[in-house]
Amino acid sequence: MREVFAGEGVPLAIIIPVYNEARNIGAVLSAIRDKVSTPHRIYLVYDFDEDDTLGAARQFIERGHPVSFIKNPQRGVVSAIKTGLKTAGGDCLLVTMADMSDDYADVDKMYRLIEEGYDIVCGSRYVKGGGQVGGPFIKKSLSRAAGLSLKLIAGVPTHDSTNSFKLYRRKVIDTFEIESDGGFEIGLELVVKAHIAGFRIAEIPTIWHDREKGKSRFKIIQWSPKYLKWYFHAMTHSPLPKRNNP
Repeated sequence: MREVFAGEGVPLAIIIPVYNEARNIGAVLSAIRDKVSTPHRIYLVYDFDEDDTLGAARQFIERGHPVSFIKNPQRGVVSAIKTGLKTAGGDCLLVTMADMSDDYADVDKMYRLIEEGYDIVCGSRYVKGGGQVGGPFIKKSLSRAAGLSLKLIAGVPTHDSTNSFKLYRRKVIDTFEIESDGGFEIGLELVVKAHIAGFRIAEIPTIWHDREKGKSRFKIIQWSPKYLKWYFHAMTHSPLPKRNNP
């Protein structure tokens, strides 16, 4: 049974895995407050009680920000995202990071597409109007190549399958067992499985900025085989007909 957290009746859950993000979390929470008008609750998923994000975030809770904490039962970003997706309240679930890399001005646009009947809305860096600012060249090149080939060959309806900045209907999350055990490949896993199962997927342009404060937790060499698993899964499985939403 899924544990019920505060904000269960709010339509949008914003899930943010955190790891000592005290220097960033204030800017993130302020940006969400200023740019997201869709009723929402923010869930900060943390690994350990000494995480300095918690103290910084409590100041915002005291001022009325809709923030809840979820403790990750296992350490690591993939477990944090899985825990957030499976336990947060809300009919729709957005995954974003605590490093100000994502543009929260796009969230309301993403939610409107969910209201139009889509099951996943992907923030895409590789369509007109999207882009990347900073970040390692090899990471950007591999991500762009993977997204383009998955769209052209496997028919995945986004140019940016690997981006974590995605909005999901809860029924998508409830349909699948999440198998990812490495890191940010979880976003690729979910979009590939959803495409094969016939869920409707859309994308909007978004601009991603590399973090200015703190250290990235992306491990390209360690996680590449995890991404390749879902890349080849998409290439070798035919999708079912698209589902219709009421």
